[in-house]
Amino acid sequence: MSDDIVLTSLEDGVLVVTLNRPTAMNALSVALSYELTRTFTRAAQPDVRAVVVTGAGRGFCAGADLRDTRTGDVARESLRATYHPMVLALTALEKPVVAAVNGPAAGAGLALLLAADARIGAPAAKLVPAFATIGLVPDSGVGYLAARVLGEAQALRWLAGGEPLTADQALARGVYEAVIDEPLPAAIDLARRLASAPGRAYGLTKRMLWAEGRRLLAANLDLEVELQQLAVSDPERAAARARAVESMGSKTPEKEKP
Repeated sequence: MSDDIVLTSLEDGVLVVTLNRPTAMNALSVALSYELTRTFTRAAQPDVRAVVVTGAGRGFCAGADLRDTRTGDVARESLRATYHPMVLALTALEKPVVAAVNGPAAGAGLALLLAADARIGAPAAKLVPAFATIGLVPDSGVGYLAARVLGEAQALRWLAGGEPLTADQALARGVYEAVIDEPLPAAIDLARRLASAPGRAYGLTKRMLWAEGRRLLAANLDLEVELQQLAVSDPERAAARARAVESMGSKTPEKEKP
């Protein structure tokens, strides 16, 4: 396996972006988040007609890496400087974006699939809203994006309740287009078909449907910072986070490039 934390391949105009931290279930380290932002920004180039996002190994993305060493406050580093640019770069793409959800997705990792135009999941690809269980509110755009995909009432019950969605439940609620054993080939095929629309029809239609959404997403990201600061300062938050880190065990993350 390559040491690169993001793998990319371009074939017939479809850029496959693979999160490559399999031993950490592709958890979002600072380095991974930065590299995804760069990758999604480069994907705006005309040689890329569609994007597919997936994960290496058993998981799609386990969310924020709680073992990452960080300095500064959560608003400046973990949100505004790290996760928000990644989500904004992905939603700015005026071309088909399909998520091949090969395994579980949790926390901030949910933003990567909810921001896609379509999602195809594996039977093991449950969706875990891990925020409430560690005393946080949804961040990285997950709150706004979940409401956009599920509707506000379902999104609130899911995110605040903290109960995972199984792949079949996600399919029934319209999060997944399909649930199949090998989602990546199907996602690539779907991305290729969506990109076959002549001229700029797909991109301009996406711009129209996201015109208000991008403004609301940006406002929601700013609100996240304020609300997450309140959540982090609650005395019960530290104990919840410590329990979560302890439950992860003492595995040493794989070597990564800065």
